Amino acid sequence: MALAGNILIITATSIDHNLSSPMYFFLKHLSCLDLCYITVTVPRSIYDSFMHRGNISFWECVLQCFSFTACCSAEAAMLTMMSYDRYVAICFPLRYEIIMNASTCVYGVLAVWTSGIIAGVMHTAATFSIHFCGPKIIHQFFCDVSQLLKLSCSNDYISELGVTALLALVAFLGFVFIGFSYTHIVSTVLKIPSAEGRAKAFSTCLPHLCVVTLFFFTAAFEFLNVHSDSPTGLDFLLTILYTIVPPTLNPVIYSLRNKAMKAALRKVFEGRKTT
Repeated sequence: MALAGNILIITATSIDHNLSSPMYFFLKHLSCLDLCYITVTVPRSIYDSFMHRGNISFWECVLQCFSFTACCSAEAAMLTMMSYDRYVAICFPLRYEIIMNASTCVYGVLAVWTSGIIAGVMHTAATFSIHFCGPKIIHQFFCDVSQLLKLSCSNDYISELGVTALLALVAFLGFVFIGFSYTHIVSTVLKIPSAEGRAKAFSTCLPHLCVVTLFFFTAAFEFLNVHSDSPTGLDFLLTILYTIVPPTLNPVIYSLRNKAMKAALRKVFEGRKTT
């Protein structure tokens, strides 16, 4: 469902000229991130389940850790960028096309992907600079950093905790910026005299706000959860919540009440039927 939903969003925003605004440009890249985000962990887990195996090589674990961290960090940056887009659209509608021009959008997306790659490199380098010992068993369905830290021989994981704290701080600042943006958005929308105008303005922001809430709160629950040496059902549930649920529900949330997106998806399905 997650793969199909995100592929449909990418296809619709690529072929429909009515979805050429910056909001849909960012949405297309968010779907690309969600696609990468979920394919990093789930397909390998499903394959291992069918093959009744649970082994992963060292370099596969390194690649999985890097890819997952990069996608997660880039997604947080993309949601922050999308909140800025909504802030400009609602608070400065007359200057929107000037501020959010093609160059701004392209450079913004490049900054998002670059920040994700940098975060992935930092996180992975710090994690795998640790000396591992004992039974190399990870009690998760992917190479989870919190589980890898438990394999450390000593307290040489301090550098990894420092990187984690830095990335958590950056994510928190992004969340604060999103909160700041929506404070101004709500204040501006409430000044619109007509109820229809207020409803239309809120409808363009509601999907993004739901996605932000889903992503940051599931990540916060996982980050603040104290993992025991023997993972419980709650640990696995929280991991599933922040690795699988956001990329699965994001396409649903964005297409549920968006008439333009529904029309574009309808065209995609009609095009498939005619071919």
